[in-house]
Amino acid sequence: MGIYKAEIANMRKNIGENVGQKIIIKEPAGKRSKPEERAATIERTYKDYFMVRFDGVNRIGSYNYTDLFMKTVEVSMFNGDNYIPLDIPDVADRKNKLHKLSPEQVEGKIMGNPSANLELPVEIA
Repeated sequence: MGIYKAEIANMRKNIGENVGQKIIIKEPAGKRSKPEERAATIERTYKDYFMVRFDGVNRIGSYNYTDLFMKTVEVSMFNGDNYIPLDIPDVADRKNKLHKLSPEQVEGKIMGNPSANLELPVEIA
């Protein structure tokens, strides 16, 4: 699976524009625990991760942007009335993309010339 730099940059910008915003973070269940849903406030953003301050406790947590793309963590933002899930684009799977192309398209992409019409040598016996 591949997460493109532009997608991470867009996510970083989106979260950075909402510093101070109330959010709800859903974390998956652990081996011996059930899923947790906690209210927090976005504190700061950095190149690879963002920090939140949890409501009701004096604790700060940090999450990678890739956690959002991989659906390890789900974030919902407060819009004034209710919480709306953060719109996360699907992660492009390069391998599956290549399998959906025709053999000619794949060959052209691998060779770097998508319009090339390659002819294979024919052996005559």
